[in-house]
Amino acid sequence: MDVEETMAALHDLASEEDREGMARYGIPTGDALGVRVPDLRRLAKDIGRDHGLALGLWDTGVHEARLLATMVAVPGEVGEDLMESWVADFDSWDLCDQACSNLFDRTPWAYGKAVEWAGRESEFQKRAGFAMMAVLAVHDKKAEDDAFTVFLPLIEREAGDNRNFVKKAVNWALRQIGKRNLALNGLAIETAGRIQEQGSPSARWIASDALRELESEKVRNRLEEREARA
Repeated sequence: MDVEETMAALHDLASEEDREGMARYGIPTGDALGVRVPDLRRLAKDIGRDHGLALGLWDTGVHEARLLATMVAVPGEVGEDLMESWVADFDSWDLCDQACSNLFDRTPWAYGKAVEWAGRESEFQKRAGFAMMAVLAVHDKKAEDDAFTVFLPLIEREAGDNRNFVKKAVNWALRQIGKRNLALNGLAIETAGRIQEQGSPSARWIASDALRELESEKVRNRLEEREARA
C-alpha cells in the first residue's frame, strides 16, 4: 500500500464517535480521524513492515497515520535523527507511548534516549523518556538490573514535575521497574519513599500510587514465585 491508499483505509475506519471519545481521554483531535488502536493494529498487520510508508504516513501530520507509522516502521532503519525528529512532533500521550512501545524501544539508542529525554523541558519529550523506561522494563527481558538502577535517580529527580502527562509517566516507570524482580522491587520502594519525602503534590501522588502496587501482596507473591522458578 502507498500513502494515499493507506489514508483512504484510515478514513474508512474512522468514526466521529471515536474521535469524540479521544477528546475525553485528553487526546487532541484537531488532526485526528477517530480510528481505534485495535483497528490500526489490524491494518498494520495487513501492511507489514514498510519503512518508506511509515515516513510518508508521519509526514501527513494526521494523528492515526502517525500512530500507524510507529507500527509499520522498521526498527533497524530507525536512527537517532529520526527519533529526534519524531519526538519533537509528539503532541499527545498516546502518540508518545505508542512510538516508544512499538518502535523506539527496539533501537540501539533506547536506553540512552530514555536518560536524555527525561531531562527535557517539553512535556511530551520528557514523558517519552519515562515511557521508554517503562516499556523497556516490560519488553527487555534479558537486561541486567544495572540497566534500570540508573533510571531510579532520574525518576526521583523529576518527581516534582506536576504536569499531568509527566507525573503519570514517572509513576509508570517506577512501577514497571519495581515489578521486574525482587531486587529492583526493593530499590523502587526505597526510591518511592524518598520521593514521598519531597512533599510536592506530584511527588506524593507518584510515591503513594507506586507503593500501593509495589508493596502489595499480589506483586510480592508474583515476584517470589518468579524467582523460585528461576
